[in-house]
Amino acid sequence: MKKQLLTVAMALLGLCSFAQSGGKISGNIKDGGQQAVIDAASVSLLLASDSLLVKTSITDKEGNFSFENVKEGNYLLMASSIGHTQVYSNSFSISASVPVFSAGTLQLLPYSKKLAEVVVSSKKNFVERKIDKTIINPDAMISNTGASAMEVLEKSPGVTVDKEGNISLKGKQGVMVMLDGKPSYMNAADLANYLRGLSSTVVDQIEIMTNPSAKYDAAGNSGIINIKTKKTRQVGFNGNASASYGQGKYQRSNNSLNLNYRKNKVNIFSSLSGNFRKDYQQLEIYRRYMDDSKATEAIFEQNSYEKKKRQNYFGKIGMDYFAGKNTTLGFVFKSGYNKGNNNPTNLNYLKNPAGIVDSIVSAYGSEKSIWKDNGINLNLRQQIDSLGKELTADLDYIHYNSTKDQVFDNRILNADQTLKSKELLIGDLPSDITIYSAKTDYVHPFKNGLKMEAGLKFSNVKTDNYAGYFNVIGEVKTIDYDKTNRFKYNENIGAAYVNFSRNIKKWGIQAGLRLERSNYSGHQFGNPQKTDSSFAKTYTSAFPTVYLSYDANDKNSFGLSYGRRINRPSYEDLNPFMFFIDKYTYGQGNPFLKPMFSNNFEASHTYNKWLTTTLNYSLTTDMQAEYFEREGLATVIRTQNYGKMHNVNLSFNAQLQPAKWWSTMVYAEGRYQNYIGLFNGYNVNLKAANIAVNMNNQFTINKKWSAELSGFYLNRESEGQIIIKQLGQINIGVQKKVLKDKATLKFAVSDLLKTMNAKGYIDFKGTYASFSQHRDSRIATLTFSYRFGKPIKGLKTRKSGGAADEQNRVKGAN
Repeated sequence: MKKQLLTVAMALLGLCSFAQSGGKISGNIKDGGQQAVIDAASVSLLLASDSLLVKTSITDKEGNFSFENVKEGNYLLMASSIGHTQVYSNSFSISASVPVFSAGTLQLLPYSKKLAEVVVSSKKNFVERKIDKTIINPDAMISNTGASAMEVLEKSPGVTVDKEGNISLKGKQGVMVMLDGKPSYMNAADLANYLRGLSSTVVDQIEIMTNPSAKYDAAGNSGIINIKTKKTRQVGFNGNASASYGQGKYQRSNNSLNLNYRKNKVNIFSSLSGNFRKDYQQLEIYRRYMDDSKATEAIFEQNSYEKKKRQNYFGKIGMDYFAGKNTTLGFVFKSGYNKGNNNPTNLNYLKNPAGIVDSIVSAYGSEKSIWKDNGINLNLRQQIDSLGKELTADLDYIHYNSTKDQVFDNRILNADQTLKSKELLIGDLPSDITIYSAKTDYVHPFKNGLKMEAGLKFSNVKTDNYAGYFNVIGEVKTIDYDKTNRFKYNENIGAAYVNFSRNIKKWGIQAGLRLERSNYSGHQFGNPQKTDSSFAKTYTSAFPTVYLSYDANDKNSFGLSYGRRINRPSYEDLNPFMFFIDKYTYGQGNPFLKPMFSNNFEASHTYNKWLTTTLNYSLTTDMQAEYFEREGLATVIRTQNYGKMHNVNLSFNAQLQPAKWWSTMVYAEGRYQNYIGLFNGYNVNLKAANIAVNMNNQFTINKKWSAELSGFYLNRESEGQIIIKQLGQINIGVQKKVLKDKATLKFAVSDLLKTMNAKGYIDFKGTYASFSQHRDSRIATLTFSYRFGKPIKGLKTRKSGGAADEQNRVKGAN
């Protein structure tokens, strides 16, 4: 008992002593070339959260410096000297338990031509591996010049984009795509169009998380992809501008401007981008319908060519106001405008079992679409004390509005191509989505190293979709009630989470639990030929997460994690009405769809910080998949729950530097999937295995010139009934720094060998179908980018480092 009292007394004495005198920081500054000490060097003590200046010190004749009476908190050091480059330390903490910190020796490299020739520039890698995520830096690849966000995703390791723009992660569909940390709430088609219109020049990073913590929304069966647009907090006025021109079969252009101004308590940032592109899609479809004995009943062949033209504009403006040392208020306003014009031409051949043409349908169409999105975010960050206690809050309002005007002009011909009849159908498809969201997060670190995170979130989504179709005979329009429908959907999700983490020597432990209660309802409006219908459902689900890491030594680290996730049906898939795609293809939703639940396990090993091996296993229940069903000569696409899926993925990620002038990233993965269940009345046990490889080579020719050779290969892909054959591309690029390194000129060619042609087939329940898709994928692009402005000397923040995570936590900073 006496020993315990003595221990407590000593601890209290230490706390009192710290409260009176504060912490102490010391270190030494040397010349990195001559290894000589540097006297009179300037050393700044900065807050790790936002790089604000706390104190300054000057080194003595031995190059030593120190700071005393330092309050508890997280800090970093910046050292500089005349004729030398600046250097930053990693972040560190001062507390009652750790009142003294030694920074060791910080080395400043001199500005000399001789050393400049051997020092490797600190440019970002295309892929960065973190404990809980993979980070993609679009600007690090020359071939991303002039590309869209969707095209960057296609090149990202572990990510697959199919011909419709659906995104898969490590072979699993059901990815939650977030924009600046907020769920997009768009359906797959609208999201694909949005990402194809979002310029990579306004994208800062893409975060890929296969097993997110309890802090994040549980939606996203295979994980989360968070697309972060650019924002800088550099002091002073600065920015960059970019303009590009690309030429494939058709031309395209991509232009952007990013501006930032920070002074005193105000930081203002903005982005503006606009692009114009023409594209095409050539699609060939072959369908063979069979009876139960596999005898051919009919054959359908379709050859289509669709010319596409799109204009996309994106704008963002925001402000951070540093109301006090510990308080930051902010807002972000975003707006987008996309205009599309598609003109498809189809030739459909209907053949008898012998392959002889019975009739021909010549179809001409057009679709003019406009998509508008506006959103505003209000945010607060309050640092409660210097120990790291922090409260953040976000309020979001997002509104999407779209219109589509469609024309289908079908001409039915006899086998000898004489006109049999004509059909003219026009469609009016407005859509409206409104989202409200509020959330708050709290961080509480304890003095024993334990950290607690907790938060609440509520979101409301309302959608209103109308599809009005009219048959036109002469000048008379008549509404087609078989195709016309209106569907309204309302969804409320409330969530609460708690997460604990702690490091104990070489071990890292994290455990969390998230609860989400979902309440949704849908209303299908009736018409004179269709009955009114509605549905509603409420359920509560728990989503535990566990992480364990172990640093065995300097060269080997291990990790284990588990997480449960959900993939809710899309609003479109819940709409029971049959919607029109073309004369022989329809889609229909299913209001009885249940959400998918996935249990995800991951084990990883990192060797010497350059080779990461990861093994993933997931079991998904109530699996959702599209199935294709014949109704007469038409194909109807429906979605249903059918059973479970086992998914095993083994991946290797290597960051290598074979030579000083050559750095390479190699990512390879093998996948195995097993689908088991009752699929449209049939017992299925489908197995599929495939291999995917990504490679990115960056070559530094000299201080001004650099080059790239990159690409990926996928031997096959399985998506329920659909089997996608091999797919891949090779990209090349070269860049030169000009105008005293303030500007860059880039030239790149994507899909050099034009191998991004999707081919596949379906063989299920009396129908065999194959398809081949070609698009304008080989693009030569020339880009000029320019950086301007000058930061205020001595107070600029770093691009990355120990404070990067803290900076990203400033809401709106994404």
